[in-house]
Amino acid sequence: MRNKKNLAFFLLSFACLCSLLLMAGAGWLSANVRNHPIGSSQQLFQGITYTRETRNSPRLMIIHVITVDLRAESLGFLVTPGDPNMELPLKARTTSQFLADFSVQVAVNGDGFTPWRSNSVLDYYPHPGDPVKPAGLAASLGKVYSSGASGLPTLYISQNNRASINNPPGKIYNAISGTAMLVRNGRVVNGLDGGPEPRTALALDRRNRKMLVVVVDGRQPDYSQGATLAELAQIILEYQGYNAINLDGGGSTALVFENRDGSPQLLNAPIDNQLPGRERPVGNHLGIFARRTEE
Repeated sequence: MRNKKNLAFFLLSFACLCSLLLMAGAGWLSANVRNHPIGSSQQLFQGITYTRETRNSPRLMIIHVITVDLRAESLGFLVTPGDPNMELPLKARTTSQFLADFSVQVAVNGDGFTPWRSNSVLDYYPHPGDPVKPAGLAASLGKVYSSGASGLPTLYISQNNRASINNPPGKIYNAISGTAMLVRNGRVVNGLDGGPEPRTALALDRRNRKMLVVVVDGRQPDYSQGATLAELAQIILEYQGYNAINLDGGGSTALVFENRDGSPQLLNAPIDNQLPGRERPVGNHLGIFARRTEE
């Protein structure tokens, strides 16, 4: 009987090891053998344009930019709702899950969060549904559910789509925070550090009439190697961003839109636990409601 149990344990362990090796191999192939997408620009929805750009200098870098006309009548915004009465007010979701759960048309990952760990594909937190807390100030539909650490930059969006950074335009309605200012009054913020990584940022133009969602893929050596914070700030300036904040990046970076059949479709190439295409469950997100161009 003991020999049979030992054999069963060995076979199960061997199967798990094979599965992990296959996943790692598939991840390596995905990261190193994929063709680079060509640059493109298209209107995804009314008031929303998507641009993809591939650069080879200073390294391989695939950039995704969503430009939102805040004056478009069809638009609405949603930050992931949270429970202000809970110490950990959010339930973790991938960005694709958020888009599907709340029927938004575009979604991007948001603030950093705790608790969090990423030791392996078998040892990580959070899983979908696990409770977490955002690092900064967060509000959804008029309900503030996290006061956050002081000094973190915050993007505010009012009920009538007026947006500003660090100065709420009236009563707080939707608010999402980041780790640092990248661009302030049209200039790159001094002292930005950090090596090339996957990045996510939000920016406003000079008149706060347009919003930029900027994502850079990374950690995929022969596909896209990521951007430094200073490079990310420079990209934002090139797309007419005047003030900008850095959001959670790395394995959290994900940009999704709603396909014509209603399903979530990734625009970027996320990577979590060294597996390209794998989305990380994160704390909060910024979602955009919009109409299709033919509607």
